[in-house]
Amino acid sequence: MTIQWFPGHMAKAKREVEEKLKLVDFVIELVDARAPLSSQNPMLQQVIHQKSKMIVMMKKDLADQQVTEQWIDYFQQQNISAIAINVNERNDIQAVIQLAKEQAKKKMEKLKAKGIQPRAARAIIVGIPNVGKSTLINRLANKKIAKTGNKPGVTKQQQWIKVKKDFELLDTPGILWPKFEDEEVGYRLAAIGTIKDQLLSLQDVVAFAIHYMQIHYPENLEKRYSIDKEMQDMWDIFVYIGKQRGALQSGGKVDFSKVSDIVIQDLRSGKLGKISLEAPETEAF
Repeated sequence: MTIQWFPGHMAKAKREVEEKLKLVDFVIELVDARAPLSSQNPMLQQVIHQKSKMIVMMKKDLADQQVTEQWIDYFQQQNISAIAINVNERNDIQAVIQLAKEQAKKKMEKLKAKGIQPRAARAIIVGIPNVGKSTLINRLANKKIAKTGNKPGVTKQQQWIKVKKDFELLDTPGILWPKFEDEEVGYRLAAIGTIKDQLLSLQDVVAFAIHYMQIHYPENLEKRYSIDKEMQDMWDIFVYIGKQRGALQSGGKVDFSKVSDIVIQDLRSGKLGKISLEAPETEAF
């Protein structure tokens, strides 16, 4: 499976990121805490690799805390500062600001040594669509500046945002890479709502998520849907959930599309519990 999805504004944004990197001191890359590696854009890594970078793992409240801590260790072993946050927690927002100040400290010291007047640190904030950039920016600025939405691709232009007197942020639209060679990366991103639902069969995405949970979070499936651990056939699982939740067509036949909608919303909203769809020991390389 190769998913291709590269709207014109994303190609333009990539070029602009390359141009604006000269204006900033460091990069803030946002990833989804439920799939931190899959939600890193490899194309962006090529563009920003020479810049100092910190990683902010978004939506930690939906991810498995133990796995999230493993990811923070993984990034730190690569000498990359990383933090996991819930944008609705004020302490988490302050922690991002503090980490950003630490990230910019060396740059500011170099400027001071050259006799250059101290200024606010400058950062560019990047990430794939629907990872929560606009919401984080609004929290950092403590007012509504960036547009937000629950669909990928809300931010379409770049803009500078002041974060108190600490640093200035350059927002950018979410950028996906031209195609996903790895089938599982596509399924993970689809499961957490990063790519548009129309790009993949939602039934396939849900089947992928259920299979993953059968291996790593069987108790979550059992608690939410009363699915027995011995139930392995995906058709039987869909039918069971459909009958249980009333996802039926006329005549009593199970509507697999409705079942898919139910499961994907339960997953994305956290009703299926705190779930991470990849872990460093199995996915990192």
